[in-house]
Amino acid sequence: MTHQTTNDHTRTGLDRRRFLLKAGLAAGAGALPLLGAADTAHASPPRTPEPRTARTTTPEHRPPAPRTSVPPADPTADADQLFTSGQFAAAARGYARLLRADPDNAHAAAQSGYIHLLSDRLERAESFLLKALRLAPDDVFTRGRLANCLIRQDDYARAAPLLPEPLGVQAAAVTGTPFEQHGPPVTRVPFLAVDPLPQLEASVAGLAPWRFVLDTGAGDITLTTQRAEQAGLRAVASTTMTINGRPSTTYLGVAPSLRIGEIELRHVPVTWIDEAILAFPDGTVPDGTIGWSVFYRFLTTLDYRRKALVLRRKTPAQQREFRTEAARTGLRPQPMWLPDHVPCTPAKLNGYGPGIAGMDTGTIGAGLNTSVANAERAGITVDFDHPTPVNGGAATIYPITADRVSIGDAVGRHLPGSAGPVPGEGAVRFDLIGNITHEFFKPFAVTFDYAAMRLYVG
Repeated sequence: MTHQTTNDHTRTGLDRRRFLLKAGLAAGAGALPLLGAADTAHASPPRTPEPRTARTTTPEHRPPAPRTSVPPADPTADADQLFTSGQFAAAARGYARLLRADPDNAHAAAQSGYIHLLSDRLERAESFLLKALRLAPDDVFTRGRLANCLIRQDDYARAAPLLPEPLGVQAAAVTGTPFEQHGPPVTRVPFLAVDPLPQLEASVAGLAPWRFVLDTGAGDITLTTQRAEQAGLRAVASTTMTINGRPSTTYLGVAPSLRIGEIELRHVPVTWIDEAILAFPDGTVPDGTIGWSVFYRFLTTLDYRRKALVLRRKTPAQQREFRTEAARTGLRPQPMWLPDHVPCTPAKLNGYGPGIAGMDTGTIGAGLNTSVANAERAGITVDFDHPTPVNGGAATIYPITADRVSIGDAVGRHLPGSAGPVPGEGAVRFDLIGNITHEFFKPFAVTFDYAAMRLYVG
């Protein structure tokens, strides 16, 4: 029997022309909620686990300081302002001073834990987040961050009571070691296609390979309902969402295995949903998606240039080999942060920035999603004459073309995109300069080093 809930969830900044997976799946049915989705969790707190088109270019500058109604002289406001503007190390020092003055400051403890989580310092993050929840057990955002921290450590049993019921039921159903790895230390799998999004073949439950989309904005492994039935998967929970005004039921379960190239993963959380939700704009329906839950567990390269996915195990030998080769070729790493499942890194729009950008790669036909304000600050022309309503008319996006978008030494030129609500910005609780997506990455190989929290684009 499945447990069912209703989640009227839509994803800000996506329209019908874009890939629809993230319009609910990552939040409503993955092993992790979308950034901030824990705000819709239990009304009463669960138990806390025990520890364990631009014509001009503006001068280079940082995004403006965030608005605040609290005088900056307030030490809490000062630390919060540093955090919101993406100065995480300075913010951490500010929260540490607050905790020295008041060890029971729940907000400072929660923010300290979140900053450690952003850099994947999981033991430190867990310690602060547990303390924060003991001090403020009704803080659903911190509860979600703690669940994320535990999931990253493959501790699904302790994460389960922190998650909204459908996700908690699924997490509790994971037996054995989640994502248990079998096979060689590295595998390289060719893309079947790069557009409209990268696709390759992978096998579920030992069956013949199916076509999967690769997307950093996706959470768990996702399948169509037809493929889940063919694989004999059993739903342990379900959730009902509204996507583009249409109710849809998503089912949650656990697959015995997922094989990508020569590497097999076992005890894999999966979700499945109606085929129409996963359809590309031309009507083609892929069999599923692969995203964060796999990418995070490897040194992962989305090699758009050579049309392949490379998964390296997070072993010291594999890390040394990759970093040595990157240094030999002059490929410079960039900082990377992980609020939930969408990685972030510094980026510039024309001469504006640097500011922190999300890297949800699954927006079809676009290289940049940013706000109208950031577009105008960067000298990017916003086409107000061609608005597109999104989220059932709750928001509007406008076409743009960015002359220059850069991450470190990697530069994309004349990139199509949209100006409007920035996906995920309110949920991460710090300012985002925008979201860098598919069209930007196509000339490059992109490596996500989740061991050292470094990004390589080149």
